[in-house]
Amino acid sequence: MKLAFALPVFAALLSVSAPVVAQSDFPTKPINLVVPFAAGGSTDLVGRIVAEAMSKELGQNVLVVNQAGAGGVVGATAVADAAPDGYTILMGTIATHALSASLYASPPFDPSADFEPISLLVTVPNVLLVNPEFPANSVEELIAKLKAEPEQHAYASSGNGTPLHLSGELFKSMTETDMVHVPYQGSGPALVDALSGAVPIIFDNLPSASEHMKAGTLKPLAVTTLERSASFPDVPTMDEAGVPGYETNTWNALFAPAGTPPEVIAKLNEAAVAAVSDPAVQQRLAEAGAVVVGSTPEELADHVTTEVERWAPVIEAAGVAIQ
Repeated sequence: MKLAFALPVFAALLSVSAPVVAQSDFPTKPINLVVPFAAGGSTDLVGRIVAEAMSKELGQNVLVVNQAGAGGVVGATAVADAAPDGYTILMGTIATHALSASLYASPPFDPSADFEPISLLVTVPNVLLVNPEFPANSVEELIAKLKAEPEQHAYASSGNGTPLHLSGELFKSMTETDMVHVPYQGSGPALVDALSGAVPIIFDNLPSASEHMKAGTLKPLAVTTLERSASFPDVPTMDEAGVPGYETNTWNALFAPAGTPPEVIAKLNEAAVAAVSDPAVQQRLAEAGAVVVGSTPEELADHVTTEVERWAPVIEAAGVAIQ
């Protein structure tokens, strides 16, 4: 009788513990990290540095998959619709998880309800740059040029509704100038035309622009944060350069589809935090201008809520909307 009683109890224990064992073995195959922008931009750069380091931590390859379109929305939507098993994750940004909620009349996803937060990895300054041949060596000179020749100059960004687009619109509003906005499918293609001079003015993320700044192939006029970048201490802030109170930035964070098991989220968070805590990784990110964070999932969830609330009035004031 004791054996007869023990067998069903033992079977029940197995049925309860089996999923836990399976999840504790995660990952057993490569993980796809969707970067929702074209290769060559800031998010792609951070994604590849972090993916390489996380691969070592997890013992499985973390593969970067570029899925650009609609200012990050295409890639983010694909991840929101993916199986919640931890094998498809997103390199989210301020564009996907703070701006989309206010830019779209009918947002394609809910940045909180449709994703599980993993970790806020880095914050990233934006920077205003011009082609070296463009006749402006300071923000003050650029403003004077734009006012003298209204609607005759264009600026490039990584896409409609992106933080870089909004950086340009905020600049126009605060300086009472006008420029034509030329959107691209990510920072990479936008930089190509800025480097050639086809669109000589660009707002970009500091990491993707850093090598061009060092090489002198693009001329930085100001960073968009309230403090100077430690990587480029000689570049003034927009506030210092003559636009008082101007501030924009972006950030990169990891998200999984809603419903991903907590054990899997915990493993991904542990690997992500370990990755950005590695001194070699921190040096690579710092050289590119990114500031390392490495948060808990709960801290990232709070950050998303705060950012949605912060950007909503900015978007409304700029009159930017996407159908």
